[in-house]
Amino acid sequence: MHDDKVTKNVTSTRGGYKGGSRKGVPNKTTQAAREAIAQFVDGNTARLQGWLDEIAADDKHGPKVAFECVLSLLEYHVPKLARTEHVGDGGGPVKIVASQQDIAL
Repeated sequence: MHDDKVTKNVTSTRGGYKGGSRKGVPNKTTQAAREAIAQFVDGNTARLQGWLDEIAADDKHGPKVAFECVLSLLEYHVPKLARTEHVGDGGGPVKIVASQQDIAL
């Protein structure tokens, strides 16, 4: 029997992946969302400051909650950096050797 379904070939003749975007290319939707949030923050700085002041002055919430609000806004405006662990040979500690020339600099 012949199947009349249309299938999309996502692999090249050499077996590599052919679909999607290249590695490291930012997602357009994510970029647009970040830009919209940046415009909102930039256009409402005075209002945001007033809201944060109200939250910080509130006995129920306080400065800690106001700071958490700032952090939650920054999360969408400033990209998070990946954590990197530096290790020496064999996974041990990193050894730093300084000479007198290094100290003079």
